[in-house]
Amino acid sequence: MTLALVAPIALYVFVMAITPGPNNMMLTTSGLIFGLRRTLPHMFGIPFGGAAQMAVVGAGLGAVFAVEPRLQLVIKFAGTIYLFWLAWKLWRAAGMPEARAAEPISFWQAALFQFANPKSWVLVVTAIAAYTTPGPDYVWSVLLVMAVFVCTTTPCAATWTAFGAALKSLLKDEKWLLIVNRTLAVLTALTALIFWF
Repeated sequence: MTLALVAPIALYVFVMAITPGPNNMMLTTSGLIFGLRRTLPHMFGIPFGGAAQMAVVGAGLGAVFAVEPRLQLVIKFAGTIYLFWLAWKLWRAAGMPEARAAEPISFWQAALFQFANPKSWVLVVTAIAAYTTPGPDYVWSVLLVMAVFVCTTTPCAATWTAFGAALKSLLKDEKWLLIVNRTLAVLTALTALIFWF
């Protein structure tokens, strides 16, 4: 594998990571409710979890998906249920003070969520399949893809977190904050439904 592939890998990962999805809806919501600083563990947990996913897929789990496609269905169900649960919690918060009283998603929760996130599985399996080199350089190629993944997804996650935090500073009225919060709850639920189309 040559370093010339770094740019195509980064472009692929960037497109997948910057577009709306479960991680980005959750980061925006967390930025809105908890602010940038309290969302940092969540933000850094995503690239860590994705890199761990890549290591697992690179070690052979990708072949398991090919042999047992029902495993992908289990992941879709788990991801959908989790996102609906998050959307319900957001919607049920009577107002922003109640939402802020909750705890933000931790580093390890965000990392583990990647294993239930169908969009993350698509990104990871495709990246490993498309950009790694069979043979003696295989391990190094997996490590390179992981490094590019972490370097690319971290600023994407920061962008969505900062967007949520900016909404918080712009929307001073609690009524408007509640409307935005509930809108994000609906978008989180809709993101879960996208998995099935």
